[in-house]
Amino acid sequence: MGLFSFIKEAGAKIFGSTPANAATADNLQKELAGHGLPSDVNIQIDGDKVKVSGKAVSTEEAEKIILALGNTTGVAQVESDLVVNKEAPAAVFYTVKKGDTLWKIAEEHYGKGQGAKYNEIVKANTPPVKNPDLIQPGWVLRIPPLG
Repeated sequence: MGLFSFIKEAGAKIFGSTPANAATADNLQKELAGHGLPSDVNIQIDGDKVKVSGKAVSTEEAEKIILALGNTTGVAQVESDLVVNKEAPAAVFYTVKKGDTLWKIAEEHYGKGQGAKYNEIVKANTPPVKNPDLIQPGWVLRIPPLG
């Protein structure tokens, strides 16, 4: 799937992670399981870079795996060699900036007057978005295509 960049100081703090280094592969596996994502993928760590390989059921699942790994403290890049069983149009990845709201992000990506579609962004990012009012700068979100 490619190489994805993240802000390594932003995201979930996992046991063993620091702003300089990602958590261990075992702890990242637990993070995936905690999100209800398959934890049988292969994860390799090299400082602040995570490489993930294995199989994903869908493009959406692969993107969620990438985001769950990348949105953790200490991860600057995720290199994905995930093989997807069911291909679908890829989502856009968006890094939240200070002052952003999900409404504003929805209008930016779906068009003026489409702010109410922020619910689609929430669904595509659960987790980490549990409360739409509490998105954090530095998080990378999936912006799914409208279909």
